[in-house]
Amino acid sequence: MRNRLNPAGDIPDTGIPEQLAATMTMAEQHEWHRGYLRRHAVSRRNFLRGSAAAAAVAAVGTSPFAGRAYADQAQLAVGGRHVGFGPDAASQLRFAAQLSRNPGGAKVFLDHGPTPALGASVEAEVRDLVTQIPTSDSGVLAAEQFYVHAPVDGLPGRLPHFYRWRTSDGFVGDIRAASTAMPSVRNAVLPFRFTMMGDQGTDDTPAQPAGIAPGDYDDKYYKPDNDPAVPHADNVMRQIVACKPDFHVLAGDIAYADPSGAGKKPRYVAAGDKLPDGFDKFNPYVWDVYFGAIEASASTTPWMFATGNHDMEAAYDTHGYGGHLARLDLPGNGPAGCPSAYSFTYGNVAVLSLDANDVSYEIKANTGYSGGAQTGWVERTLAEYRANPDIDFIVCFFHHCAYSTTDSHASDGGLRDAWCALFDRYQVDLVLQGHNHIFERTDPIRGGRPTKAAGDNSIVYPDADGTVYYTVGGGGRPRYGFQPGSPESYRGHEVPDTAVPNSYVWTPAGTKQDEAAPWSRVRFRNYSFIRVDVRPGFFASEMDVVAVDEYGREFDKVTYRRQVGR
Repeated sequence: MRNRLNPAGDIPDTGIPEQLAATMTMAEQHEWHRGYLRRHAVSRRNFLRGSAAAAAVAAVGTSPFAGRAYADQAQLAVGGRHVGFGPDAASQLRFAAQLSRNPGGAKVFLDHGPTPALGASVEAEVRDLVTQIPTSDSGVLAAEQFYVHAPVDGLPGRLPHFYRWRTSDGFVGDIRAASTAMPSVRNAVLPFRFTMMGDQGTDDTPAQPAGIAPGDYDDKYYKPDNDPAVPHADNVMRQIVACKPDFHVLAGDIAYADPSGAGKKPRYVAAGDKLPDGFDKFNPYVWDVYFGAIEASASTTPWMFATGNHDMEAAYDTHGYGGHLARLDLPGNGPAGCPSAYSFTYGNVAVLSLDANDVSYEIKANTGYSGGAQTGWVERTLAEYRANPDIDFIVCFFHHCAYSTTDSHASDGGLRDAWCALFDRYQVDLVLQGHNHIFERTDPIRGGRPTKAAGDNSIVYPDADGTVYYTVGGGGRPRYGFQPGSPESYRGHEVPDTAVPNSYVWTPAGTKQDEAAPWSRVRFRNYSFIRVDVRPGFFASEMDVVAVDEYGREFDKVTYRRQVGR
């Protein structure tokens, strides 16, 4: 009997019997899929037709699908627009979107230029994503989705670049604009802002396959304290849009195409049986809804993604990330074979996206897949940025938590063992995490210990004080709890002693080791995100990190100050 690698509900249920999936790596799960599909061939004519992308396009008022059901004969349309940075964020943008159907012989173009008059045009690459998921009747849910991608290089830093999507059969989208990053040259930097959260999902249910009821694949279904009448993910999105950030980072667990776990346990149903609520494993059409939900921000603001445990989708290759490679444009400048590990700079801030699935002790479907290459890259990249006189602050973001105290996941010793000594050595200023569906902030930490108490409105000097770890997993998924006897503590609701005596950390054996957490400073259980305002300077630079709830109320703030050149 093989050891259990994956706790029930913590990776997507892609139709593999749960007792098998629990002991398989992601590569083994993908190979199981290939074998199943060799025995259960599906004709293309039996694929589900259409996609919820049509609804997303209709929402912007430019779709010929508005008020009509999907049909193969309908005009091709483009929706779910999202923008990201290229490897050189100051000169490269990556434009992507989703097609409402198979384009057939139609071509898709990105018209773009420095003004709304546009002036240039590039034919987009169409990526055909085929998904086949075993279903409860021993059949296959077969889906085909089409994504378009257009890179634009050679742009000036921090200037808006205008664009629209167009198809050869008559669709023309509205004109929007996105901006490249600010260059990292000291005399060119100005104040800027970015936002961050994790664990988002959607408040709406996909239209495919037929028969799905509200609550089956959205954020509203499983915890009584979630108040299903309130659209928490949409509320957080509205606040992020109102902040007008220069870019946004999302620390994994993105769309939740399988929302099992924390309430709905994964279930494999024998042939001939049927689940009573329509919930049947991984559903790729959740991604259609997701791209429509974030479009108000992501079509004009670069969104940069890390991958979490719910983003390992065994139906696809590349360690379960093949679907992301079809849907997203990740910069690709990280270690070979680790698509969601990359870095970019914006002004005086260097940002690293890391794949915590590679080092996790809690959820091991992908643990060790890079063979240490990612950690070697992390060290080299941190050393390069810390030696760069134009970079003041270094920010790392990823999914699992090195330091957190919830009753659901708490801390992962794998991240501490792999990366925290590097964060100390290269004076990483902020570590931004998700995974736990709450907000928690530590005091500055060095060598695993807090160096000083950093309350609300405090000032932290990272070169002397250490790294502060944020858990910002309140992007929309139903919330978790903190350890018994450890209440929330935040602006206006502070407790005298914020230490947590009864938390735990995951060990290499996949077990929980009890530990005290004297480093836990702020705990907030509701939906939230952070707003980061950076003020570059010639003698000293500052960065305000403000925690904001879904209604725009601020409940924590810390200022990070660095003398330039230190």
